[in-house]
Amino acid sequence: MKEELLFCPLGGAGEIGMNMNLYAYGNTDNQKWIMVDVGVTFADDSLPGIDLIYADPGFIVSRKENFLGIVLTHAHEDHIGAITYVWPELKCKIYATPFTASLVIEKFKEKKIDITKHLEIVKLNGKINLGPFKIEFITLTHSILEPNGLKIETPSGNIFHTGDWKCDHDPLIGEKVDSKRLKEIGNEGILALVCDSTNVFSIGRAGSESDVRKNLIKIMGRLKKRILVTSFASNVARMETVFVAAEKSGRAVSLVGRSMHRIYKAAKNCGYLNKINEPIDIKAARKLSKEKIVFLCTGSQGEPMGALNRIAHNIHPEVFIEKGDAVIFSSKIIPGNVRKHYNLHNKLLKDDIEVISEETEFVHVSGHPNREDLKDMYEWIKPKSIIPVHGEHRHMKEQINFAKEMKIKFPVLVGNGDIVRLFPGEKPEVFDKAPSGRLCVDGSIPSDEDSIQIKERKNIASNGFVEVTLIVSSNGKVKNDTNISLYGLPVLDKEEFKFEMEKELKKITKTFSLNNLKQEENIIEALKKTCRKYSKEKTGKKPLTNINIVRI
Repeated sequence: MKEELLFCPLGGAGEIGMNMNLYAYGNTDNQKWIMVDVGVTFADDSLPGIDLIYADPGFIVSRKENFLGIVLTHAHEDHIGAITYVWPELKCKIYATPFTASLVIEKFKEKKIDITKHLEIVKLNGKINLGPFKIEFITLTHSILEPNGLKIETPSGNIFHTGDWKCDHDPLIGEKVDSKRLKEIGNEGILALVCDSTNVFSIGRAGSESDVRKNLIKIMGRLKKRILVTSFASNVARMETVFVAAEKSGRAVSLVGRSMHRIYKAAKNCGYLNKINEPIDIKAARKLSKEKIVFLCTGSQGEPMGALNRIAHNIHPEVFIEKGDAVIFSSKIIPGNVRKHYNLHNKLLKDDIEVISEETEFVHVSGHPNREDLKDMYEWIKPKSIIPVHGEHRHMKEQINFAKEMKIKFPVLVGNGDIVRLFPGEKPEVFDKAPSGRLCVDGSIPSDEDSIQIKERKNIASNGFVEVTLIVSSNGKVKNDTNISLYGLPVLDKEEFKFEMEKELKKITKTFSLNNLKQEENIIEALKKTCRKYSKEKTGKKPLTNINIVRI
């Protein structure tokens, strides 16, 4: 039986976020599997009460006896955010470079799990062997420390998995992309390049962190008031830039928000941020005059509980902002967060706060490859095939078109669950489908998107809620004091509405014998239908309804 080399994305192919990629090698009876990344995406308002979503790992969990481990490319939430939900089902080894490993350890500490004996820290540009897979970590550049591409070597051929990356000619923290090593990898032969698609529509190059630093120094130098900067906490180079720009303008920096402190601590522990002044305590910052302080805050996406949103609404316990101050959004808006971001943006402007963003000044560069960066990677790696990931369908389809322009022989468009045979065969092709789906983190419990509790929550959000309590005597008669509670229904006169609803309910109860306990389920269903029907007639809404029968 011939050996096969397979690729299967369970998440991240068709959306930006939720990255979870599988590779398999071996004959069909004994294939060994590895996972690359295990990320989350962020829920929108269509899923009330849900913050995080991740790819359903059921397909690989059912094969865990042949599963060799999880390899992490870098520490962004869309690549490691689901690790504490997926790992307990696999109980496997995790491989990561030092900065990523430090954040993974913190995640498991929050769940009261000591992951250290299962976590193998890989040195930068290091190598590991996992069964038939020989994996080399290649340090690239991105908007976080220690982003890695992976050269995955197998007996039947090699793959290059880019992770998230761009070509930054002056990355400020970390080394430049090692184009020499990438060319060597290309010369060794690559069956498939599995590649980031995020910025495929953007011409030119993604730009450099050093250019952002120069501009932020100029901006802070001209502002003579209190400055708040908000950015992704994970962008340590941007964090360092804020410290450098603040020092040059005679200011101290105070960190605001749990994530800022967590990332700062992790970076320091891994040997970064050693050439900047220490941040000052938030209480000490309040004693400084406004032209002597910069607050570096979480909440660049307008998150309701983000530090900046709380400051803007005067509910932060330590930091306040006033007319004439300035806020710099040194970040992009993630799709799905547009409304929240602009609500915050508008609130600040209404309060006469100066707002500076990438719409008005050069204060942000992307961490993903534009077309010229992609062209470089294609020319270095010289793959036989391109498989776009890390993008919506429109991004991946455009990278297919771009790959054809670049004369890549076999571009392959995939979706979540597609199983691609990379070897054997003349060309890679999708030949099977794995079960795939999404799990929602509901509080602390993973749930299906169509779970009853989420459906109920959506129903309440759209239609409101009615609760009815019937008091039933020992002889089966309903007492007069029926209790009706209404939540979220567009009712002008609640008392009249409840009075009329009660009359309808009593008509129904008269048709049942409540001496018979077996009838209880039937009467409850009949009363629910009556409530919903009456509410629909009077309000246009069919509320979620709960009926309580109390026997005395």
